[in-house]
Amino acid sequence: MKRATAIILAGLLSLLLAPPAAWAEQAGKVWRIGYLSAATAARDKDMVAAFREGLRDLGYAIGKNIIIEERYAAGKYRKLPGLAAALVAANVDVMVAAGPAAGYAKNSSATIPIVIRTADPVGKGLVESFTRPGGNVTGLSTFSANLVVKRLELLKEAVPAASRIAVLWYPRRGSSHPLQLTNLEAAAPGLGVLLLPVAIKSATDFSRVFSEIEGKKPEALIVFAAGMFEARRKRIIDFTRRAKLPAIFAYGHWAADGGLMSYGINMPALYRRMASYVAKVLKGAKPADLPIEQPAKFTLTVNLKTARTLGIKIPRSILLRADEVIE
Repeated sequence: MKRATAIILAGLLSLLLAPPAAWAEQAGKVWRIGYLSAATAARDKDMVAAFREGLRDLGYAIGKNIIIEERYAAGKYRKLPGLAAALVAANVDVMVAAGPAAGYAKNSSATIPIVIRTADPVGKGLVESFTRPGGNVTGLSTFSANLVVKRLELLKEAVPAASRIAVLWYPRRGSSHPLQLTNLEAAAPGLGVLLLPVAIKSATDFSRVFSEIEGKKPEALIVFAAGMFEARRKRIIDFTRRAKLPAIFAYGHWAADGGLMSYGINMPALYRRMASYVAKVLKGAKPADLPIEQPAKFTLTVNLKTARTLGIKIPRSILLRADEVIE
């Protein structure tokens, strides 16, 4: 009898000492995740689907033990503070913030765990360091110092005669674009390339920028990744076709939509990794102790239909390395 009593008491003690996550799981808690994005639901559709898939793989069933509150600014950054505040008011257990929304998420709460996806979390002051984030923010970085240089190399390999290459970039405060441009400028001479950077200042500036690019008479174009560019993807791709400019972009959907090439992070895979961070937090891990993960997997996409339209023959060396070739 004494032994049975001791076992019961030990069991009760283990429950009392269990972390909050364990209590919540035993009580059948429904976790609330806030998803904050500067883009639109349509633009983030594939990424959110991958995020949900990642959660399912980790044992979280949407509508059963987890609910996702989604908020989209549709390119209107002024809406982000209010959207972030609404998620805080909804008592979300974790907030997930994509791209430009990361800073607004951090500013909205110093206590809610926040999992971010952004280029330079340290440079933007979102975390203290990659290895020890500190505070209530952790997540994944989308920046690799060599990534933009690799795009330049691939574009030069696809169009060997190109010696004048324009770069479309967005000098927004806190952006990683200045650093990317510096890396490109350091690599360009070794590849026999003259870079022609063209900065865009606002969403109403595209017509001027397109005219400026054409006026510089480049033979190819690199387009940096930016939320503003994503919201106007079709317009930018149409310009490259009209100007007959071979162009390389950051993400595969740009090539799928008619761009010549893309080389960058596999975003669906990245969002599945974000799900694992959320799961760690829900199980009691502190964001301060979860290192920021840097990108490891990159995807090369080539659109042969666009290449034919531009009169370009993509080298076999590129086609053999391509993860996806669009006919």
